[in-house]
Amino acid sequence: MNKLKYKVVDNFLTEELFNRTKKIVTTDLPWFYSDGVSVNKIYNDFYFIHNFYENSVINSNFFDILHPLIEKIQPKALLRVKANLYCKTEKILHHKPHKDQEFPANGCIYYINTNNGFTVLKDGTKIESVANRALFFNSSIEHNSTTCTDENVRININFNYF
Repeated sequence: MNKLKYKVVDNFLTEELFNRTKKIVTTDLPWFYSDGVSVNKIYNDFYFIHNFYENSVINSNFFDILHPLIEKIQPKALLRVKANLYCKTEKILHHKPHKDQEFPANGCIYYINTNNGFTVLKDGTKIESVANRALFFNSSIEHNSTTCTDENVRININFNYF
């Protein structure tokens, strides 16, 4: 199978901007329960989300914390931005593969904390969750997330954009 095109950028933000973002996301951001990580549930999975932006509407009083990330990503237009919080599990659980969009669009997953969870691309490539790492990929191609076992939570911010 051909390798998918993707790019991983470590130390995406300066240490100061990363620490500011992480502090707000881990201590101030309100989280909301979501039953099922993808449309096709495979077990009783759940996670917590914070929806920053969707359908041309800012949905969060915390949207401003995204400005350093948006400046670095440089999207022409945002489609959706949400933070994901997966709780620790006894063993790593793989969520069902899904597409963020049904049409060609860009994706960026920005990892808030280091843990043993990861993102799996359609070709089987595993991108480890490393704090201050950004993964760029085509979000209309199937991928999936996992839980982690070594930290209480796994947190990332998912950008879909043109």
